[in-house]
Amino acid sequence: MSEPSLPGRLSREDPDLTERQRGVFSALIELHGRTARPVSSESLAHEAGIPLSPASIRGALAELEEMGLLERPHASSGRVPTAKGWEHYVRVLITPARLPAAWVEEMDRVLLHSTRDIEHLLNDASRLLSTFTRQLGLALAASLDEEPLSALELAALDRRRALLVLHLGARAMRTLVLELDTPLEAAELEEVAAVLREQLVGLPLAAVRQRLAGDWELARGSAVRVVARSARGGWAQPVSTPLYRAGVMHIARHPEFADADRLGSLLQVVESGSPLDRLMVACLEGQAMARVGVDEDHALSGCSLVSYALPGAVSGAVGVLGPLRMDYARAFSVVDAIGARLAERLA
Repeated sequence: MSEPSLPGRLSREDPDLTERQRGVFSALIELHGRTARPVSSESLAHEAGIPLSPASIRGALAELEEMGLLERPHASSGRVPTAKGWEHYVRVLITPARLPAAWVEEMDRVLLHSTRDIEHLLNDASRLLSTFTRQLGLALAASLDEEPLSALELAALDRRRALLVLHLGARAMRTLVLELDTPLEAAELEEVAAVLREQLVGLPLAAVRQRLAGDWELARGSAVRVVARSARGGWAQPVSTPLYRAGVMHIARHPEFADADRLGSLLQVVESGSPLDRLMVACLEGQAMARVGVDEDHALSGCSLVSYALPGAVSGAVGVLGPLRMDYARAFSVVDAIGARLAERLA
């Protein structure tokens, strides 16, 4: 399994580069990140402006290749960073980017000031991640079944529809639109809400669902039975969130995924959710970390995952998936900022 890395946490395997090697390696990373093409010594001299002789550049490239940080895709081509090289870059050479004030304001507006439920928040988080990183944005939360019901609201949308709002723990929320088979007036819904609050508040969400599904003592009133029947119909499966994703168009534009079969295999893995859901939560909570060169599935080879496991009561994570040459400085800052805000919102 690929191990998560983060800036400043060095590995015993990280080589101690000389100033010359570090300069050549950083310039090659920057040039390859822009072009997605192998980088030659001539490109480094002319495009990157490295103040070294061609012979010195070639010597440094050979040394970096011997260390396992660079490789040649073909015998006659220039060099590209290896997964080990990108890991070294993440741990040793990057500094998370400073985010524009407008981005921070948008994150606050969408994630901190929203009254929407957890599914909408996760969907919004994946969209923001994709927009700001130009990668595939991902967000998920584990099953909410163990979360205690702290409050309940029932409001009429019209005579045959009602909105059931379940508050879980301190700030998480689950909403259900109920299609009523018998019309109910607003006063009847208020009475039903009072009965449900008396009987259900304090129970885990799984127990709430079970009681609504089969406890006829609870549904002793005809209006309560109408609401319970509707809730059963909309609550056939345990409440959990899928892997929310946004930004397929961004990842499809990367030359690494220009091949339709390659892109199709990747999107199949994203659609299934596994193993990304497991990898996203399997790291230190409350801090953005990168899995460089994900090797748990062949379709993810050549990809990196920067993710943030949410601390607190709601188990989940946010992250971005992209090619090895993604802009890690930006990805770390965006994922960390959105993860922290989502964690605060769900605390």
